[in-house]
Amino acid sequence: MKGLLLELPLTAYEEVHALQKRWVGQRVSGRLDRDLVILVEHPPVYTLGKRGGRENLRVSEAFLEEKGIAVVQTERGGNITWHGPGQLVAYPLVHLEKAGMGVAGFVAALEEVMVKTLASMGVVACGDPSNRGVWVGDAKIGSVGIRVTQGVSYHGLALNVAPDLTGFSWINPCGLSVPMTTAAKVLGHEVSMSEARAEMKGAFGALFSGGFSEISLDALNRLSHSG
Repeated sequence: MKGLLLELPLTAYEEVHALQKRWVGQRVSGRLDRDLVILVEHPPVYTLGKRGGRENLRVSEAFLEEKGIAVVQTERGGNITWHGPGQLVAYPLVHLEKAGMGVAGFVAALEEVMVKTLASMGVVACGDPSNRGVWVGDAKIGSVGIRVTQGVSYHGLALNVAPDLTGFSWINPCGLSVPMTTAAKVLGHEVSMSEARAEMKGAFGALFSGGFSEISLDALNRLSHSG
């Protein structure tokens, strides 16, 4: 059975987080009978993983509050990271056993989605098993952080297509003192987010044998409520 792909416009992190948690529960119960990938960008926000991350803030939370940037605790693996416009985020809600994948293989597959998306834009990148994510030389361009509940994954990946990197300068990203980069910076010219979204859709479609069909938010709500 084909999976589903929901593409959202710029949407608040907390709103998409709530959608994930609802649909993960429905995927676990079988009410949602297929895997789902959510593709989105967020307004500026910092998210904390299970390993925490407040100690990796380089500025005060009062400073961030003045900037209107929230710090949100989540259930995913990893440490602190930043999301913002120009960064393409994907949340795959996948029943791993039915997809024939273990956690390590699934994380590697998400890294491969980012590598393929970047390659389509002319950026050569690779994963690093000792430091999860995707790298261009010694600079990090993509991050992975997931959680699995009752066999279903959520949270996911974040790819720096063309964001303003200032937000990363206020933290040690993922608890590491590493430089961050973007596809636009590597290429030296502007990069279309719509093109990046299209390429990532293709990369996710190739990840699963059945591929994915695009669905609207209204249609997804009707589907899951009728299950």
